[in-house]
Amino acid sequence: MRKLTKAILVLLALAAIAVAAGFAVYSFITKDARLDENKLTDYGRCITVCDSDGREMTSASLAARKKSVKLADLNEYTIDAFIASEDRTFFKHHGLNYGRMAKALFKNISSRSFSQGASTISQQLIKNTHLTGDKTIARKLNEIKLTRELERRYSKADILEMYLNTIYFGHNCYGLESAAEFYFGTTADSLTLEQSATLTGLLTSPNNYSPFKNGEKCLKKRNLVLKCMLECGYIDESEYAAAKEAPLSAVQIAGAATSHYLECVFDELDRFDIGSYELKDVQVITYANRELQKLADEMTSDCDMAIIIMAKDGGVKAYRSDIGGARRQPGSAIKPLLVYAPAIEEKLICPATKILDERTDYGGYSPENYDKKYHGYVTVKESLIKSYNIPAVKTLNALTIKKAAAYAKNLGIELEESESNLSLALGGMTHGLSLDELCEKYGVFSGGGRYAPAKFIKEIKLKNGKTIYSAEGGQKKVFSEGTASLMNDMLCATSEEGTAKKLGKFAYDVAAKTGTCGTEKGNTDGYCIAYTSADTVGVWMGSKDNTPTDVTGSGCCRLAGDILRELYGAGSPSPLERTAGTVSVAIDRYEYGQNNRIILADDCAPKLATCTIKVLSGAIPKEKSHKFSLPTISKPQIIADDGIVCIVLRQTEYYAYLVKRRGKDGTVTIYDGPWTEKICDSAESGTYTYSVTPYYRSNDGEIFYGNTITLPEVCFSVEPSPQKDMPDITQKDWIYE
Repeated sequence: MRKLTKAILVLLALAAIAVAAGFAVYSFITKDARLDENKLTDYGRCITVCDSDGREMTSASLAARKKSVKLADLNEYTIDAFIASEDRTFFKHHGLNYGRMAKALFKNISSRSFSQGASTISQQLIKNTHLTGDKTIARKLNEIKLTRELERRYSKADILEMYLNTIYFGHNCYGLESAAEFYFGTTADSLTLEQSATLTGLLTSPNNYSPFKNGEKCLKKRNLVLKCMLECGYIDESEYAAAKEAPLSAVQIAGAATSHYLECVFDELDRFDIGSYELKDVQVITYANRELQKLADEMTSDCDMAIIIMAKDGGVKAYRSDIGGARRQPGSAIKPLLVYAPAIEEKLICPATKILDERTDYGGYSPENYDKKYHGYVTVKESLIKSYNIPAVKTLNALTIKKAAAYAKNLGIELEESESNLSLALGGMTHGLSLDELCEKYGVFSGGGRYAPAKFIKEIKLKNGKTIYSAEGGQKKVFSEGTASLMNDMLCATSEEGTAKKLGKFAYDVAAKTGTCGTEKGNTDGYCIAYTSADTVGVWMGSKDNTPTDVTGSGCCRLAGDILRELYGAGSPSPLERTAGTVSVAIDRYEYGQNNRIILADDCAPKLATCTIKVLSGAIPKEKSHKFSLPTISKPQIIADDGIVCIVLRQTEYYAYLVKRRGKDGTVTIYDGPWTEKICDSAESGTYTYSVTPYYRSNDGEIFYGNTITLPEVCFSVEPSPQKDMPDITQKDWIYE
């Protein structure tokens, strides 16, 4: 019994020591943590956005816009939505929910992470106003200390009001009033039940649940908040059912963002989870070019339009869009990315490969060319620069959709199962791509096969000068340098003689591709993606509501050309890389022209019998012609008639012929010279065998003999022919001497 008592006393002593040590550590770590009343009530958080030269573009300040709300002015269900979803025991606890904290601690230990926070509304307010988003034990201890102090100084109503005025709702909206205006064009005190639940659902991840980006996810999250309210008894079954069936009423108000460019900047901020940092005087430095942005903003058209100017590394210099970040069908603009470049990379084709453009049916799918014609055998290069559809579909079929999808994924395109069909070659996509997404992927060619996602933000700095984000690196290798060079070469030809030929008169390399989407009633989308070694320019024209128009990709080229002229002025970017990773090889001209085959030319072939093409360094044709080093001809025809033998030679360029006769007098050469249609011979009666040997004499005089062809034996006799007309001598006088 004494031993047990002693053991218990020892354990209690150890526990006391552990508690004392823990308290000492807690006190040491949190000794500098102080609750700052000004941070709780000063809603003047400020994000200053600057262009690439550091000049201020806008200052987004809550204080300047007076976006704070009073709790007493809000509808009861608005408050209930936040309580039910974020902290159901808010009015019962004293700032900390120890049960949730213990559960979160167990999960964190099990997963060896700090993924579980178990924060109450009071804790979130402290984190948003006093602390950074660092997931460390020290930060958590400071949070606990300040939360306890908060609860001692302020009422629950005060804490909730401060919380609603500081939380981040995405799209640069801090506080409930700002969010109500941006998402619904109303004030916080006028929010409906459905709208209140929608805004509450944004808090978990504003970017992921934005109704303007992921409407389906936003709807599910809103309904989950409504269910929480039902479970807490804040609404009844009928109210829950009605609100759940209501569509999302979020409508982006015109002018809510200061410009298209800034809207994208704030979207990018959302993805960085910038709300987890203390945002006093945060400076966001972008890639924006003030002059180019003005040019884009001032461009006009009879239809809706979008323009983007992007540097080689993905930094966006200027952007405007009448349709926001809406995704549209890319049309033929997708062909270089998901068809031809992957097929070249897989060594299935090269620019010179010939494809039969003919009527084709794939299980009921019969693609047509835009001109409703078939063009016979055309090269890959010609198919691309003239944007023929059938060769593109045939190429994708040979490549396989599975491999195309793999390249798409490497380019940041996640294809859905419904998109896994051959219409993908022509831009048939369920959701499509936004203009910035499409342009960033074209940068893979000017970037030597490296893909760099589009980005608006170059750097983010805190008030103390600490850089919390820097846009460096992030490039991904998708294609080889050789594939990029071949695509650059073909797309330069597209601007010189193809569908983008309006861009062919610049003094520097411009690679381009057009695209057009529509129906029999008219077109809905037109594209021109043009790039140089330094920049990519994208132009989209169409109608935001898909009303048929007369837009075409060719029409977009005019605007792209105007931008390029302004972009470089009298200067010129360096040439695009068009040869790196490739080799030029000589191929057999006859096989290519007559049989549509690409085989290497014979080493001794004359130049007129060859043509040169470019291929990937690792994709040199393996088959080689021996047409001249080992001349080969079809078997000649031999004709014997009335003592005359004629040998008819098949037409073969470049060869000379050695024809011999073997008979009773031995072997005799009857002909040695260039091709002629017939070689004739006469001989005395007897049996003869003729042979023909083709040969080629190179420019340096070397002779290459082919296989000798022996012709069938010829047997004939030569006798005087009887005289058919006898002379009339009966009337003649004989003269004798």
